[in-house]
Amino acid sequence: MAETRVHLSKTEPSAYQALAAFSNTVTQICADNGIEERVKELLMLHTSQINGCAFCVRIHVEKALEAGITADEIGQVAVWRESGVFSERECAALELAEAYAYIHEGGVPDDVYNLVGSVFTEKEYAALSWAAVSINAFNRVAIAGRYPVLPKTS
Repeated sequence: MAETRVHLSKTEPSAYQALAAFSNTVTQICADNGIEERVKELLMLHTSQINGCAFCVRIHVEKALEAGITADEIGQVAVWRESGVFSERECAALELAEAYAYIHEGGVPDDVYNLVGSVFTEKEYAALSWAAVSINAFNRVAIAGRYPVLPKTS
């Protein structure tokens, strides 16, 4: 088992509560701007996969199932370009997820910005971008603290 590290959400709960409130705001922004729950959850799940956050992958697999994403589709998220099971909106969200996860490699490339912008309205693009910012922040908190992923009991 991995060593125990400082648990940021327990050590400084006010900062974590602010991040959770931010996440709730982002969820509302997505809903208010027409982002389907399945689109948002695909972005959250794929970002967590890319960042290697097992804790967040576990959470977003459960949320993806609740949003109507099948186990078969979840299994194909990592190979979404080749799978052919995702809609144009879902593929654009997965593309944006990758751009934000790899933002340190030159920002959001023009081709990604233009592709995603051709599929989503400005408000939808902004909502999904905030969702990507949110999940990347949570991934970093969980990874830095080595949050454990325990076997499911139910």
